[in-house]
Amino acid sequence: MSLSIVFMGTPEFAVPTLIELNKKYDVKAVVTATDKPQGRGHKVLPSPIKKTALELGLQVLQPNNLKDNEFIETLKAINPDIIVVVAFRILPKEVFTIPRLGCFNIHASLLPKYRGAAPINWAIINGETVTGLTSFLIQEKVDTGSILLQTVVPIPDGATAGDLHDLMAPLAARLSIDTCELLAKGNYKTIPQDESLATSAPKIFSQNAKINFDDYAELVRNFIHGYSPVPGAYTIFDGKKMKIFRADYEKCSCSVNEAFLSLQNPGEFLIEKGLFCVKCKAGYIFIKELQIEGKKVTTVADFINGYKGEKKGMFQ
Repeated sequence: MSLSIVFMGTPEFAVPTLIELNKKYDVKAVVTATDKPQGRGHKVLPSPIKKTALELGLQVLQPNNLKDNEFIETLKAINPDIIVVVAFRILPKEVFTIPRLGCFNIHASLLPKYRGAAPINWAIINGETVTGLTSFLIQEKVDTGSILLQTVVPIPDGATAGDLHDLMAPLAARLSIDTCELLAKGNYKTIPQDESLATSAPKIFSQNAKINFDDYAELVRNFIHGYSPVPGAYTIFDGKKMKIFRADYEKCSCSVNEAFLSLQNPGEFLIEKGLFCVKCKAGYIFIKELQIEGKKVTTVADFINGYKGEKKGMFQ
């Protein structure tokens, strides 16, 4: 099937989709974010999608303004059959009405649930056991377009947002191919989104990432995993920021080692018998992976082996 495609995306999540589309169709151009300073050195680097597009020998467009006349005229000259969008910006009507067969987005949830910038994170934070991917025709109001296809994705127990991201990225590529084929055949019906079922998934920020241990252990674990690996949920340990990336939980005291029963207050911790236990409002969490400010990410076993401080205390 010969299709002319323009692909729009920026982060690593979108890379498998671009690669698979390029294998199957004629990708005429790739639209991505402008190069930005990254990392501690603030070196200006291309987005993961730009890097991949250049490796594939594809034309790259990086408009500052998606309503720029020159950019829109370039897209019209390309005359794509389909525009495929994965993890990109909100498109103006002048752009999403250009392709002959349609412009669709792949969203990492079962819409209308978790509309917004961070559906993967919020699915983990809220303790969902199932999520999914949705392809939908883009409209002016973000994430509200009619549904084309959906893929259900079970969430593995104990998965972090990073784990789920890596699981879903190749599935998004497969859904993109299926959706392109659907649009090309033309004999499809869209499904309007039920507004009564809509929920939001706004972007998460580091200033909101401090852990509140005065909550149920399972919810604390979910919060930690939902912010993992970026921006990283944190607490204050020995006067320094400690990010926690993975944890297990126990709901009640009857299931924990007797040594940890001395912990009475939320945020109180004990390092004992190779375990790093923290008391929550109800239940306990056991830290598995962490990072002390200025240090590398480490397993709890390696941290304990090198730790010489107090074994019992209170997070600030």
